[in-house]
Amino acid sequence: MSTVDTIPVPETPLTRPPTAVVAPSPRTPSFVLGAANRSYKHQYSSIYYVRLQVLRKYVMARARRRWHDVAGQLSYVIGTVYMDMPMKPNVLEDLARDHSLPAPATRMTYCSQDDQPMLEDESGRIALVGERIRSARLVTGVVLGILGIETSGGEFEVVDICTAGMAPQPYSDLNWGESSAGSSQEGKAEKMDVDETPVPGQEQDEWVAILSGLEIGSTSPADAQIQMLAEYLTGEAGGLDDQASAARISRLIVAGNSLAHILNADGTVPEEKMERKGRRYGQDSANFSPHPTQTLAAHITDIARTMPIHVLPGASDPAGTLLPQQPFPRAMFGSAAAFASFTCETNPTYLRVGPSPNTEGTPDGEKGKQKASASASKSAQAVSATPFRTFLVSSGQPVDDMLKYLPSPLSTRLSIAEASLRWRHIAPTAPDTLWCHPYFGSDPFVISETPDVYIVGCQPRFGTRVVEERGWGPTRGESGEQTSGDVDMEVDGEEGEEDMEGEGGIKRCRIVLAPGFRETGTLVLLNMRTLAVRTVQFAIEGMNAGGET
Repeated sequence: MSTVDTIPVPETPLTRPPTAVVAPSPRTPSFVLGAANRSYKHQYSSIYYVRLQVLRKYVMARARRRWHDVAGQLSYVIGTVYMDMPMKPNVLEDLARDHSLPAPATRMTYCSQDDQPMLEDESGRIALVGERIRSARLVTGVVLGILGIETSGGEFEVVDICTAGMAPQPYSDLNWGESSAGSSQEGKAEKMDVDETPVPGQEQDEWVAILSGLEIGSTSPADAQIQMLAEYLTGEAGGLDDQASAARISRLIVAGNSLAHILNADGTVPEEKMERKGRRYGQDSANFSPHPTQTLAAHITDIARTMPIHVLPGASDPAGTLLPQQPFPRAMFGSAAAFASFTCETNPTYLRVGPSPNTEGTPDGEKGKQKASASASKSAQAVSATPFRTFLVSSGQPVDDMLKYLPSPLSTRLSIAEASLRWRHIAPTAPDTLWCHPYFGSDPFVISETPDVYIVGCQPRFGTRVVEERGWGPTRGESGEQTSGDVDMEVDGEEGEEDMEGEGGIKRCRIVLAPGFRETGTLVLLNMRTLAVRTVQFAIEGMNAGGET
């Protein structure tokens, strides 16, 4: 009589750490378009005006400290950068073009030898020249200060540049752990701070899973890898070590492009037909199939039974094109909509996540309670000592658009994401070449507080970097109280500017580039205590999608 090996089980039952999402700081803007700000009658010039008014004082304060000993004919000015690029799309040319002719294909880059950087404010615009400005790698919409001298030709020759610097970080005194120290030093710009092997003390830490680019419904889908991913996150795949590792994942963030673009059989994007035949209300069955949406909803439902999920729309998802993209309708995710722990977010969005004494994953309604019985049993655990962390999550459109302004490979996606933190703006190229909502009295893309983690989804490959900057002036603690800083606010007899609290201390942010899962099969894991990063690869031999084997 043959014997059957018993299935190994852990000595102690595995439990998933409960975490909670709390309200972000009052200084953190909301990207939800309500009845008060959902208006399209305003000009886009208001965004540039508000952006300059908000960031000018920070640039001015840093410029005074940086150039306080400048003498002679040198002077500095502050304004908004405008890149005059012949290859950049021009809306006036688009309107003047005969509508019977098709629009040209989207360019992969706008760079050329004829590009001319300029600086503008309410008074006018001036051309910038010099080797320093050519090597600065700037994009349209950045607010900065420039030091130089006016030439005989009416241009401004730049010798130095000053940006707004990283925004205040009230919780910058939190411990990041040894694995995150020193990765932002000079000479280590491209070094990946990734834990290839487990670090002692991290086995019981809480982790956040980051995912993007599922692209369900594409011509070359990664269905098998996505199924492996769902089984891994729910603890149904792998050995004991894999299950123990998956049990420490507290929640999942899906950063855009969950669905693929609608394509024809030959892989091209369907175009509008000139002649429309009469048909009933509803989708055209020749171009629309509900199968990708139903497949995505099924996977989301499976994972939502075991952990909270945050889903952001992306460039290929059925959402509005203008940034900020508004949340998906919950109804499109089927049974997953019954779970209160399943959240549809805006793109971009701020999340503040930390430990919670209460269990999450309980859905709304009596029907949902029956579905979440397994989730409640798996989520019960004692309160964790993990600190609260602030996440800034984007689906990647701002970084993709800024990359077109800059020469490659001199400029990398990591360096662009880092520059946006130092510019204090998520999407400076909006609304010039990146479509956004016509805000009138505010610019929500201005970074008012530096997050702990900046996640950029839908990127070609994985990357991470820790950005660190020492500030000046007074610091602001967790309670909002002002304390003394590292540098005196009085420079050359001039009193420091008001409303500068929080500019002191060290600001530190972890940048994570989440790659497209369909192409790479990569899941990113982030440690909530140390902000260390690990990756998990899903691939099947002989299949192209989902990473190389």
